[in-house]
Amino acid sequence: MLTQPPLKVLIVDDEPLARLRLRGLVEANDEPRAEVAAEAASGEQALHWLKDHSCDLILLDVQMPGLDGLGLAQMLLGRPLAPAIVFVTAHAQHALQAFELEALDYLTKPVRRERLQGSLARAAQRLVERAAAKSRSPQEAPPADDGPVINITERGRLLRVPLGEVLYFKAELKYLTLRTATHSHVMDGSLTDLEQRLGERFLRVHRNALVAKAAVRELERHVPTDGVAEGEPGGELGWAVRVAHVNEWLAVSRRQVAAVREALAGQA
Repeated sequence: MLTQPPLKVLIVDDEPLARLRLRGLVEANDEPRAEVAAEAASGEQALHWLKDHSCDLILLDVQMPGLDGLGLAQMLLGRPLAPAIVFVTAHAQHALQAFELEALDYLTKPVRRERLQGSLARAAQRLVERAAAKSRSPQEAPPADDGPVINITERGRLLRVPLGEVLYFKAELKYLTLRTATHSHVMDGSLTDLEQRLGERFLRVHRNALVAKAAVRELERHVPTDGVAEGEPGGELGWAVRVAHVNEWLAVSRRQVAAVREALAGQA
């Protein structure tokens, strides 16, 4: 059985003590094995190093003077054989933007050993998959495209939820709830941004809800259970839509009733 070579890791952080701690965690990791190929104190230094060298993984701080981590990730996005990126930062509010840049993981400081080990394991698995794809003969069909996904971070884990499984997004205080047939997930973001990104597959039924058109099952006058429909007096009958698989009712604003009817007619 062939032994995988150690992961080559580039650490990018403007704080020397942060780089020292990460180096210690990387080199102390038993499985998968990893070694620090280089360190950089800024995005510019990292970019300069990457011109003449390669690595498998970048442990990347977000907020740095000059070219920050998000900017560096943007510049590397789409490059052939680009290294995997794991953001390591004290600022959790950048997680959504980080995963839009196809980050492998997002760790918050102080980094825990087991969380870093999980990130290194994912990076090693990515290398195995890349090698398998490269060695595949031309006659072999490539794996089927699973389609678009929504990347979310939940309790320190990166989750990739296929967009086709999403029934609705609902605004809840400062967060969004993503609902599938089997799970509810909490995520950051705004319904307005999602509405613009997701296009025709989803329908804004209310100021607090975005529903997959394919999940719309029924529209009727209904006593609101999750907020009064826009323009309806509190407690009186308003419009609501029933969502497939979970049989939940979501309020529909009067201005969106026609659009919901159109979505239902399109399923006929």
